[in-house]
Amino acid sequence: MGLVSLFSDMTYEGARSLTGPYLGLLGASAFVVGLVAGLGEFIGYGLRLATGLLADRTRNYWLLTFLGYGLNLLAVPLLALAGRWELAALLIVAERMGKAIRKPARDAMMSYAARQVGTGYGFALEEFLDQLGAMLGPLFLALIIYLNQGLGNLASYRRGFAFLLLPALLAMVILTLSRLKYPQPQNFEVREKSPVVRFDRRFWLYLAGTSLLAAGFADFPLLGFHFQKKLIFSGASIPLVYTLAMGVDAVAALIFGKLFDRIGLKALMISTIISALFAPLVFLSSDRVLIIAGIVLWGVGLGALESILKAVIANIIAAERRATAYGIFNAIFGAAWLAGSALMGFLYDRQILFMVLFSVAAQMAAAVIFYFVYRIIHRSEPGVV
Repeated sequence: MGLVSLFSDMTYEGARSLTGPYLGLLGASAFVVGLVAGLGEFIGYGLRLATGLLADRTRNYWLLTFLGYGLNLLAVPLLALAGRWELAALLIVAERMGKAIRKPARDAMMSYAARQVGTGYGFALEEFLDQLGAMLGPLFLALIIYLNQGLGNLASYRRGFAFLLLPALLAMVILTLSRLKYPQPQNFEVREKSPVVRFDRRFWLYLAGTSLLAAGFADFPLLGFHFQKKLIFSGASIPLVYTLAMGVDAVAALIFGKLFDRIGLKALMISTIISALFAPLVFLSSDRVLIIAGIVLWGVGLGALESILKAVIANIIAAERRATAYGIFNAIFGAAWLAGSALMGFLYDRQILFMVLFSVAAQMAAAVIFYFVYRIIHRSEPGVV
C-alpha cells in the first residue's frame, strides 16, 4: 500500500501544483479558483464521516478503496481534455471526492497491516512514501511542461496532465495486486481480548487536541504568501523551500513513527512542542537562516502529524469501529484546519504578532491535552476503548 501511496501522490499532488493556474488559463476568476479549492477540501474531508461509517458497516474495505482511487486518480489525466473551466472544476472536486471515499477504508486497512511492524512506524513509512510521491509528482510534471513549453502554457499543461496517467495506472495495478494477495487485511490484526467497541473520553479528548493542533498549524500557502509579500524569497525559490519542507517531513515521519512505537503519545507531545516554535521564526524574523530553521521545524511537525495522529487511533479504537473513527477524525480535523487557516489569514492581515501568538498557543494547548490523554490511557484497563 505504500507504493500505491507513492504513485497516487505523484498523480494528484503533481496536478494540485498546477490546478490554480490551469483554471485561470481556462478563464476562471480568482474567486472561482478559491471557491473550487475550498469546495474540494470541504467535500474531501466532510464526506469521510459517511464513508467511514459505510466501511465499518459493510466491511467492503477493498471496494470503497478501489472506487475512491478510481475516481481520485483518473480525474487527474481527464483534466487534459477539459475545454472549459467548469469541466475542469468538476474534475478537481471529483478528485477530492474520490479521496474522501477511499480514505477511511484505506486507513483502516493500513492500521491492520501496520500492526506487523508497529502502528507508528507503519503509518510513518506510508507518510514517507507519500511525501516522496508528493515531491516527485511536481518535478515530473515540471519536466513534461519544460519539454513541451514550445506549445504554449495551456497545451503544455494539458500534456503534463495527460502524462500523469502513467503513475495513476501504476497505482491501480499495484492496488489490484495487493487485493489479490491480501483479500482480508483485517486478519493481520490478532486481538488477544475482545475490546469494547465504543468511543470513550480518550477518543473525544484526543480529537479536541488534534483539532487545536490543526487550527494552529499554518498551511504552506500562508507561509508562501508571507515570503512573497515580504520579499524574503523569490517566486522561483519558494517551491524549493517547499521541497525542503517535504524532505524534512518525510524523514521526521519515520523518526517520530519509530519513537511513537517506543514511548507512545509522548512522541506526539514532543513533536507538537517542536512545531509550535516554527511560527515565531518564520513570521517574526527577517533572517533567512532563522526562517529556514523555522521551515525545518514546520516540516518536523508536519511529518509527525501525518504519521502519529492516525497511529494513535489505531491503538485506542477497536478494529470493528476504526474506519468510522477515521471518518470522524478526518471530518473534524479538516474542519478545524480550514477554520484555523481562515482565522490565521484574518489575523495576518491585522497584526502578524497576533497570528503567531494564536498559532503557538493553540499548539501548546494541544500538547497539554495530549498529556492528559496519555495519562488516561495509562490508567485505563487493558482492552477498554
